[in-house]
Formats: sequence, structure tokens, C-alpha cells
Amino acid sequence: MRKASVLVFALATLFSGITWASSDQSCTAVATEKKLAGAAKTAFLKKCEKDAKAACEVTAADKKLAGAAKSSFTKKCVQDAVGS
Repeated sequence: MRKASVLVFALATLFSGITWASSDQSCTAVATEKKLAGAAKTAFLKKCEKDAKAACEVTAADKKLAGAAKSSFTKKCVQDAVGS
């Protein structure tokens, strides 16, 4: 059962990451475009930020960043992805 839930989570993350990566818009811009408000907007932004952080950490690992460089890169990457 655990393997199945991990697989489902991995696939969901992959597909949401593909959706996020294929759009050049920030999470905030997408939420506005979808006319989300209240709890729906909050939930969307939270999930989008989580997906962005995962994608940014993968990118940092690909670039072989560590320590402060990794933290700085990941922080900026997530901020760019989420928008303001």
C-alpha cells in the first residue's frame, strides 16, 4: 500500500510540475488568471509553492550546489516561481 501511495504522489507531482514548468507565469499570475479567491487561492498557492520548491531543489542538485549557494538559489527560484 505504501508503494502505491508513493507512486501516486510521484506521478501527481510530476504532472503538476510539468503544468507549472510549461507555463512561464508565476503561481500568483495563474491564480489570478483562474480567478481563484479565498481558500481555493490559498490552497492553490501553497501547493504551487511546494511544487516549485521541489523543482528548484532538483535544479540546485543538478547544478551541484551545496550549503549557502543552494539555499540562496532555492530561495530565489521559489520566489520567482511564486511571484508576488
